[in-house]
This record gives sequence, structure tokens and C-alpha cells, in this order.
Amino acid sequence: MEDDAPVIYGLEFQARALTAQTAETDAIRFLVGTQSLKFENQIHVIEFDDENNIINKNVLLHQAGEIWHIGASPADKAVLTTCYNKSESHCLYLFFFFLILLSRASFPTASDSRVVSCAAVWRMPCDLETESHESPDDSAHNPQALELLCHLDDSTYGNAACVLWEPMGDGKRVISLADNHALLWDLQESFTQAKVSSTATLEGKGQLKFTSGKWSPHHNSSQFATANETAIRAWDLRTMSQIYCIENAHGQLVRDLDFNPNRQYYLASCGDDCKVKFWDVRNVQEPVKTLEDHSHWVWSVRYNHSHDQLVLTASSDSRLILSNMVSISSEPFGHLVDDDELSEGEDNHQEEKNKEPLKDSVVSTYEEHEDSVYAAEWSSADPWLFASLSYDGRLVINRVPRALKYRILL
Repeated sequence: MEDDAPVIYGLEFQARALTAQTAETDAIRFLVGTQSLKFENQIHVIEFDDENNIINKNVLLHQAGEIWHIGASPADKAVLTTCYNKSESHCLYLFFFFLILLSRASFPTASDSRVVSCAAVWRMPCDLETESHESPDDSAHNPQALELLCHLDDSTYGNAACVLWEPMGDGKRVISLADNHALLWDLQESFTQAKVSSTATLEGKGQLKFTSGKWSPHHNSSQFATANETAIRAWDLRTMSQIYCIENAHGQLVRDLDFNPNRQYYLASCGDDCKVKFWDVRNVQEPVKTLEDHSHWVWSVRYNHSHDQLVLTASSDSRLILSNMVSISSEPFGHLVDDDELSEGEDNHQEEKNKEPLKDSVVSTYEEHEDSVYAAEWSSADPWLFASLSYDGRLVINRVPRALKYRILL
């Protein structure tokens, strides 16, 4: 098998929630959450054995509802958060359906049967042993359950959209976005208690709702960004006040955001206008770059954690695209060699100086998916490896092409 060949894992249920196991830096691990209305939902712990090019997995029960968002603690590899739908509305629907048949009762209104989205913190079993995906195992038939540590009880504020872990820290602070509220939580007592320490509210006409957000890894973790409708906003956690706003960042709904890990003022966004945009937040009038390589909604954008010119985008056009955005990266001219580092002689030095800088380009378009690709994530343990997830439950693990990897490194 070629080194760059994709490795595919199929889940039994539909899925859209994916995260790298952030605190795990030795093993290549991803967490996937399922969406099933009929059966108990699951967290699949996917471990990629890079040496043998195989996937090992473990299945854990998520006894709460279909999972819309998943996040991993940056400090404790056993701890994670989920945003999920309570399945009460489905039961209510069936209940009222039978009532109608029996007594011609009126059908429930939307408010009677509305879906409630909640958020919670969970712990995986400490004796978790991953099994080979190739061999039959008992974990799929008799899976262990996640341990509920605490609810992020934001029901008074609205429906939970996502939970954002503080990127640099002890894993004791998270932000949850619920309708038009951003809530900063302190997790206490080994994650078993959660207390709201401050809130920010999105104000304006209509029913405003946050769709996604990202905690900035810069400024001592004092800032975060949110998306609502076509706008992007940044907030100061110390005052919970707005820092800047990009009013019409996209022509349609903004789906996802990500901060450049190496350049503190650079932010990427994507949305339903099929575009990916890169912003310098010191001047938000125009994006510094716009990509139009997708033909449908772009659901996910992710900077590589180590080499910020590498950017992944996932779309409901069933494609994953890896772009090399070198012109706006922290190394716009590639790897530069200092005079005293070179011992090969003047000719080679001159050749290095004359080498053309890399240009912005699409590196690869990945087409292993047959359904909407809702998520893409870089591995926390291997900067050259990434996973993507489509709605039909297909997880694909890919690598940055070796030619580009060596050009970046050398």
C-alpha cells in the first residue's frame, strides 16, 4: 500500500461530529459522535496505527441523544464535551399521533415538540482498550458507557450549539454558545461541577443565534470569535465585550472559523456561499484572500497546527480540499537558510537564494466521500495526518503528500 493512500473507517450510523483527541500527543486518535434517532448513540474512539496503516477502535455509549458537536479536553485525554439533542420531541410526536387516532386531538405545535439541545462533560473509561477494526470484537456488541461528569446547564439561555475548550490551559475553562448567548464556564471538582463565570449576549433584531465559534490561541486566551448569520464577531473574555465585527463576512450563513496558530491577527472562515476567506482582523473591510474551489456549502476550515500554510476545507459537495496558502503564512518564502548554516559552498547558497517561493495553490482534492463532508481535523500527534467525516458515517484518514511535506521541511 502506498504511504499516501487513504484509510477508510465506516460507522454504522450517520455522523457529523469529529475532533482530534487534543491531549493525546503520542497516539493518533480521533473521536467521532453519531446521530441516530432509533438506537443509542455512540462515541467511536479511532486510533490510527501509522506503522501498519490500520485503524483500531473502541465504541462507547453516549446515553443522551444524537451528537451535533464534540470537543476534547486539551489537558485530560479521557475528558470530552458533547452538544446533543434530547429525543423527547420524537417521543412526543408518536404520542400525539396516537392521540389523534384515538380522540382526534389537535396536533402538537412546534413549541410543544421542539428539539432541545444540551451540552455535557463526559469521561471515558480509564481501562479503554482499542481493538483492531479488522477483527470482530466484543466492544461493539457490549460497549462501555461514558461517565457523565456534569451538565453545562444552559437551558435557560437557549439551545447549545457548541462547546469550546480553552486551547492553552489546565482544561478548566470552556465557552458554550447557546442561541444568542456565549457562556464562560469554570469546571470544578474534577469536572463534576460547572459554574458560569461570565456571559455575553448577541443583541439585535430577530431571533439571533450563534452558529459556531473558536477560542483564540493568542492574547493569553483572552479572546474568542463567533459566527452568526453572515457576521463574524470577536469578544474580549475579560469584559465580555465585542472587539470587532465583520458584518457581511460571507454572502450567506457563516459555518466555521479557525485562527491561524502562528499569526495572531489572521482568521479563516467558510460558509454557504461556497467560499473560504482569510482575514487580517486589524482591517476587516476586505478579506486578504478568498478561495472558491468548492461547489456547495463549506462546513469546516482548519489550519494545520504546525505549518499554517496548510489549510483543510470540507464541503457538502462531498469533497475535502487541502490548500497551500503560503503567501499569508508565517513562512511566506518557505524555509530560509542562514549564511552560517550552509556549509556546501557559495554556489549552493546562491541556488537557495534564487529558489522560487511556493505559490498559493490547491495541493489535493480528496474524493473518497460520497456524502456531505461535515468535519475535518488535523491530528494532534502527527502534523502531516488528518481525518474527515461525512454524514453517511464514513471517516477517512489521509496524509499530506510526501512531495509537499519534504519541500516544507527541506
